[in-house]
Amino acid sequence: MSIVLHGYRYSVYLRIVSMALVEKGVSYSRVEVNPFALDMPTQYLDLHPFRRVPTLVHDDFVLYETQAITRYVDEAFAGPILQPAQPRQRARMAQVISILDAYGYVPMVRQVFSQRVFGPCIGRAVDEGQVRAGVEGSTRVLNALESIVALDGPVAGGGDWSLADFHLAAMMAYFVAAPEGEAAIAGHPKLAVWWDIIRQRGSLLYTDPGLPDGR
Repeated sequence: MSIVLHGYRYSVYLRIVSMALVEKGVSYSRVEVNPFALDMPTQYLDLHPFRRVPTLVHDDFVLYETQAITRYVDEAFAGPILQPAQPRQRARMAQVISILDAYGYVPMVRQVFSQRVFGPCIGRAVDEGQVRAGVEGSTRVLNALESIVALDGPVAGGGDWSLADFHLAAMMAYFVAAPEGEAAIAGHPKLAVWWDIIRQRGSLLYTDPGLPDGR
């Protein structure tokens, strides 16, 4: 069995899929692909025509789009079940993931983290307007999540951690690396408790990509 994960080391979506693979105990190899490169290999464009990452190749099966990949990883391989069995909790998992992809990724990762933390590591000046916009957008997302997530445990409820937790954890890890993100999470009690628990989880620690300056 051959499992290859193509993606960019610093991509939050690569980390989400990597966390799912680690949680399932699935061994895989990885191929570095920079979606921002002008000379992206033709071989990768044959796998993913939209120039995004990640892409999973399992033997002769090629799959892109993070939500599709993580669900496939959960259902195709043995190991802990990463999707709730109960309809309401399963729906909540899907809702949280959709909120993050539609409304959370840009302000939390591309604006707050990339501007305040990642950019300076590669010599790029901070755009304070982008940071302010990111904080504003992130606050709306955190308020929405605070109102729907379960208390003292997995965000979808129940006793088992789900794909929603790993999706949120990967984004939150970048977000709180910025002082604005750390302050924002402190103002949301349920999310703060959740973060204190999951930040110590092995799959999150193992998949930490670090930063370009070695931090």
